[in-house]
Amino acid sequence: MPNPGEFVPELADVSAALFRATGNRSVPRTTISLVHLRAGQIVHNTYLTVLNTSFLRKAGESEERITAVASWQDAPYFTPAERAALALVEATLRPAPHGRERVTDEVYAEAARHYDEKALATLTIAIGQINFFIALAVIGKPQPVESLADQQWD
Repeated sequence: MPNPGEFVPELADVSAALFRATGNRSVPRTTISLVHLRAGQIVHNTYLTVLNTSFLRKAGESEERITAVASWQDAPYFTPAERAALALVEATLRPAPHGRERVTDEVYAEAARHYDEKALATLTIAIGQINFFIALAVIGKPQPVESLADQQWD
């Protein structure tokens, strides 16, 4: 698929607005990148995984933390707040057993223990942001890149 931005130039405005909304500093940018990396892993998308791994490396994150995102539940490298954010994206993207909610009251309450209302709203937007990009990535199949400046679309 060619770059959808070539056909729908407003895509750049939507993307920029989402980055501004999640860049309000109520949730650390590193936490948002960890959430985005985990989302890419959950949906098995190499493009999103490579891109968000690159963002974390550029931010100075250790290889141990980056690698351990895939097994965050058992890894000792994450703060309780980061764990709550990872649990929230996990609950959002994983199918729930029949008749159960994806984001349980317990998952939400744990996130609320670590984030105020603005931060929870920002984290929710960050999860929505990556879901927006998941659709583009799994349908459009851009080439894995380490920078958004790199050529990624056929």
